[in-house]
Amino acid sequence: MSSLQNKKNSALKMMLWFGIGSLFMTFAGLTSAFIVSKNREDWIKNFDLPEAFYYSLILISISSLTLILSKKFLVKSQNNKSSILLLITIILGLLFVVFQFIGFAQIMENGYHFTGPTSTINSSFIFLIAFVHIVHVVVALIALIVVLFKNLKGSYNNENYTGFELASIFWHFVDILWIYLFIFLVFFG
Repeated sequence: MSSLQNKKNSALKMMLWFGIGSLFMTFAGLTSAFIVSKNREDWIKNFDLPEAFYYSLILISISSLTLILSKKFLVKSQNNKSSILLLITIILGLLFVVFQFIGFAQIMENGYHFTGPTSTINSSFIFLIAFVHIVHVVVALIALIVVLFKNLKGSYNNENYTGFELASIFWHFVDILWIYLFIFLVFFG
């Protein structure tokens, strides 16, 4: 790989890390506001997360493992196996999004909404935090779909897989972010 390509790859990784840093700050702000809001009189104690959020936690955790395995096969120049695992990762990511919306429905079935007279500060924050996270998962899924098509076309090999690596870093970030948010909402909600 040329020196110019190495510099370009380094710049791309640095831009990704700056973006991740800003997303981290966004969610730090949201979770901080959540904690501060616990002092409000209308805060509902022991607000249980929907069951679907637990399933989504499992799905997104497994998706990180399948993506790690996909990269291992890519490095071994086994692009077909890598592509299959990438596809599984994407499917798991899509199922994660589906289960998030099932979770929203479960919250509403319990009589809580995002806004309006049946909303609570708890439910509003949970909807907001989860929805903002879903938006970033969708962005990461789009990146993984692009990577899958490029991998199927043979654009990546064991020496040149920067796009794959960038999408992987972002995917693992949104995975770890959901694990953090889930634990946060379980213990502080």
